[in-house]
Order: sequence, then structure tokens, then C-alpha cells
Amino acid sequence: MKKILFACVILAASVLLGLNPSQARTQFITIGTGGITGVYYPTGGAISKMVNKKKREYGIRATVESTGGSIYNVNAVINGDLEFGIVQSDCQYQAVHGLDAWKNKGPQKDLRAVFSIYPESITLVAAVDAGIKNIKDLKGKKVNIGNPGSGQRQNTIDALEAVGINYEKDLHIESIKASEAPGLLQDGRIDAFFYTVGHPSIAIKEATSGARKVRFAAITDIDQLLAKYPYYGKSVIPVALYPGVDNKKDVETFHVKATLVTSANVPDDVVYAVTREVFENIDDFKKLGPIYSSLTKESMLEGLSAPIHPGAMKYYKEVGLIKE
Repeated sequence: MKKILFACVILAASVLLGLNPSQARTQFITIGTGGITGVYYPTGGAISKMVNKKKREYGIRATVESTGGSIYNVNAVINGDLEFGIVQSDCQYQAVHGLDAWKNKGPQKDLRAVFSIYPESITLVAAVDAGIKNIKDLKGKKVNIGNPGSGQRQNTIDALEAVGINYEKDLHIESIKASEAPGLLQDGRIDAFFYTVGHPSIAIKEATSGARKVRFAAITDIDQLLAKYPYYGKSVIPVALYPGVDNKKDVETFHVKATLVTSANVPDDVVYAVTREVFENIDDFKKLGPIYSSLTKESMLEGLSAPIHPGAMKYYKEVGLIKE
């Protein structure tokens, strides 16, 4: 009897508010991002804002959570702790194929792709006084390779192995979050750190604006690495974005892509709503900063190795981005 009475109260309230019963039942979704000084966090915030503008229409309320990064986000999405997660394209590939961090767990068959966002360069920041100009100069140095559970840690290991450096034997490593590394570099506690990130980055600006002079070290001679892994591509770091850096020319490196993923268990209408709002507001997205300026609707379907979620696929077919 109490349940029936409660249902009647909810129905009456929804009528008074001008909502239909389905709109009265708000669905709460959380987007897993990364550290608050990285680009994942504001990206997740932008997506949430777009969805929340239509919360009365969709009955969806989106929030953002700062997390440990890509690997954490994939696992949390699969476990149902997050509805969406921003992850590197390499982590998406590895999870789907049961590689690296998922070697013991096997292929993550419920992982679903939604869209990709922007390129993230594997960035090596080094103190000028440490004499590091190229990744090959890192032997014997104190280097932060990233926290366990972050996609950037595996990018770092891949890059080091590609040039013949064993991170366990040849380096004095730290395993902290990239957002904490600029402070350690400026304090002289490390000589360099890696960060897989889109540019410009708040953390990189912090690192390049301190009293200790820093430079971007080039990551070169990695053609075999790029041939081996389809989710990597060549890129450069635009030094003009960082006035305090010691470099005079753009620096060679490689990149992955930031992508949005979800689970097969997340309802189609929820994924459709998120996809539609981002794509319909892509111009607003592009105005958020230089990192998003090259976005196109077509480029946002690149770098996806998990099956596309049916909710996202419905939108892509509706607008002709994917043909029947």
C-alpha cells in the first residue's frame, strides 16, 4: 500500500511540474576522468555540462569524478562503478584484446566505444641541468614514469623499451601521478617525467614556469614501435604554447587518442543522449581551448577499437556518419 501511495505522489508531482513520469525518474551517470590538473577532468566536465542542459528532456543528471586514469576507468566502467570513462585509445585496444593490464583477466567483452576526442602526446619533460635532450639520455636519471593504473605508465614503458632502456634496471623511477611531478621536478627530486596529455596542459605549464629551467626531450627512433601498435601515431609538441620552456623548435614524439567508453550494460537511451549532445554542440566543444580546435565529427570516430555502443551507433546512423 505504501509503495502504491508513493508512486501516486511521484506521478502527481511530475504532472504539476509539467514532466511525464519517465522524466521524473532521473538517471544519474558518472564520467570517470583523471587528475584535476589534466585535460580529462575539464573534458568530462564539458560533456556533463552539455548533457545537464537537457536534463529535463532526457531525465539524466551527469557528474564527473577525478580518478587514477585510463586503466582505472576501464575497470570501473566494466564493474559498473562508472557509466562512462575517458581512456587512452591504447587502453581501449588492450582491454578489448585482453593485453597488458588485462592479460590475466582476458578480453573485456562488455567494453563499448562511444567516440574519440583529441590526440594526447607522450610528453617527456626534463630539467635542463640534468643534460637530457632525448629519451636516450635518461639512463641513470631519476624519472617519474606514472602511477600504476594510468595509461601513460604503459606508454612510457613502451617508449623506453623501444630505445633499449629497461625502466627497472636503467632508471631510478618514481611512480606518482603526473599532476604531482612538476613540483618534484622543480624541487630537484626528479630529473624528468613523462606525461601522456593533450596540449596545452596546466601541469606542463606549471613545470615550465618554475625557477628550474626545463625542456621537452625528444622521443625519436620509434618507427618499429609505431609499426607494432596501431593505436600510436607520430606527433610534435608545439613549444609556442609554453613560453617558459627552453626549446626553440617543436619537439618530436608520438601520441594516442583520448576516447570515451562505456559498458554494454548502460542503457541505449543514455548513451544516445550523451552522444547526441556532444556532437550537436561540437562547435562549443571546440571553443573550450586549443586542444579541441581540430575536432571534427569524422575524427571523433577514429581510434575506436571496442564495438560501438548501440546507443551511439543509433545517432551516427541517423546523421549519416555511419552508413547502414
